[in-house]
Amino acid sequence: MSHRVISSLPKAHLHLHFTGSMRHGTLLELAARDGVRLPASLVEDWPPQLIATDEKGWFRFQRLYDVARSVLRTEEDIRRLVREAAEDDARDGAVWTEIQVDPSGYAGTFGGITAFTELVIDAVREATARTGLGMGVVVAANRTRHPLDARTLARLAAQYAGRGVLGFGLSNDERRGDTTEFAAAFAIADRAGLRLVPHAGELLGPANVTTALDALHAHRLGHGVRSAEDPRVLDRLATSGVALEVCPVSNVSLGVYATLEEVPVRTFMDAGIDVALGADDPLLFGSSLGGQYALMRAAQDFADLDLAELARMSLRASAAPTGLVQDALAGVDSWLASPPGPA
Repeated sequence: MSHRVISSLPKAHLHLHFTGSMRHGTLLELAARDGVRLPASLVEDWPPQLIATDEKGWFRFQRLYDVARSVLRTEEDIRRLVREAAEDDARDGAVWTEIQVDPSGYAGTFGGITAFTELVIDAVREATARTGLGMGVVVAANRTRHPLDARTLARLAAQYAGRGVLGFGLSNDERRGDTTEFAAAFAIADRAGLRLVPHAGELLGPANVTTALDALHAHRLGHGVRSAEDPRVLDRLATSGVALEVCPVSNVSLGVYATLEEVPVRTFMDAGIDVALGADDPLLFGSSLGGQYALMRAAQDFADLDLAELARMSLRASAAPTGLVQDALAGVDSWLASPPGPA
C-alpha cells in the first residue's frame, strides 16, 4: 500500500522533556569532553532496556536521566541541545514544539532557576530563528520534591508568561507525593494564564486522572493513557475537551503496556478525545516525533486519514499562535489531498 510521507505532515510536539530531547551523539560527545563515564546502557547498549512499573525500575530510569543531565555544563551546551531538538522536530514535520523543563535540576550549574530559565527562553528564541520551528517552554515541577518548591516554580513560570513560557507541568514518578498538594502551585500558574499540563494516568490508574482534573484543573494531560480503563473518565475527558499527550514508545519501554498494539490511541479517538503523539525522552527511548506516527501506522493500521487527524488534534491542543495553527491545519489538508508515494 502506498503512503504519504510522515515528515511532510504538519504537526505539533507537545510532550518533550528537556534533557531527554538530547541527541545520543551529543551525549557521547559532551561526556567525552569532560571525562564523564556513562553506563553501558547509554553507550553500547543504547537505547537502554527500561521497566518502571516498580519503584526500583523507575529509580534506574531516573538515574540514567540524571547522568545525562550531568553532561550539560556550559551555556553553549544548553543552546546546542535546544537547537538540535528543534532541528530534529522540524525534520519530522513539526511546526510547533513545547519543551518541558524543571529549572531546579539545572540551577546549581547555571546560576539559579531564574538565570537558567532565561537561558532556555533565549535558546528557544535562537532555535526558532534558525530553524523556523515555533517553540515554547513549559516549566515543570517535580512530584518528588516538596509542594512549596512547586509554588516557587509556578511563580517563576508566571513571571515569564507570554515571554517564552506558556505552560506549567508536574512530572516524575506519579506514585510519589500527593497530587492534591500541588493545587496551590497550579492555581498560581492558572492566574497567570498558563496552560496547565501535569502528567497523570501513566503509572497510576484513572483515579489519578480524575484528581488531576479536580485538583489541578488540567487543560491537557501528559500521558493519561490509563484513562482508557474507566469509561466515566473517558466521557469526562471528551466532554471537557482535555487532550492527552500520548507517547507510545515510552509507554511500552517503561512497561505500562506490553506491546504498541495495546496503547489505546484508537480508544481515545473513538471516544472523542484529542490525542497529541509525543516522543517523551528520545535520548532514553530511541524515539522521535515522526516515529510515533510511523508506529501507529505499522502497529495499529492507522491510515493516512487517521494520521492527519492526529496531526490536527496535536495542533488544536497546542498553545501555538492562532495564525500558525490555521496555516498548519491547511497544510494537513494539503498533505491529505496530495497523492501517496510509492509503497
